[in-house]
Amino acid sequence: MCKIKYIGVGFALLFAANLSADHLAEHTIEERIKPSGKVYVEGDDVPVSKPAVVESAATSVVRSGKEIYEISCAMCHATPAMGAPVFGNVESWSSIIAKGEEALINNAINGINAMPPMGTCADCSTDEMASTVKYMIENSK
Repeated sequence: MCKIKYIGVGFALLFAANLSADHLAEHTIEERIKPSGKVYVEGDDVPVSKPAVVESAATSVVRSGKEIYEISCAMCHATPAMGAPVFGNVESWSSIIAKGEEALINNAINGINAMPPMGTCADCSTDEMASTVKYMIENSK
């Protein structure tokens, strides 16, 4: 019986070694070392691929000032903790509104003090920022 166990273990080891050596087969070596791309030089016929379609702000759905405020602006304008004028607080907005709507829109687009350009809305268009500023002004008078 001990002899059979030894033969069984030997067979299992031989089988395992055979399986593990499969990665050394010629076809798998060729697959692993094939080039991952092509280099073209002047004069070569280069296949033309279709460019990726990139959605621009002009073709996307325009969000409302309220939507952008809630997503991107409320974190700083909801409380006085960040030093930004608090949304809806007439007192904190009165001197800022006095500068004029265009100046406030410029500040929102270009940044002012601790507020970076476009606030925290990296994908906003300038029209969306203007809409958001107007929304904030209307609700803070």
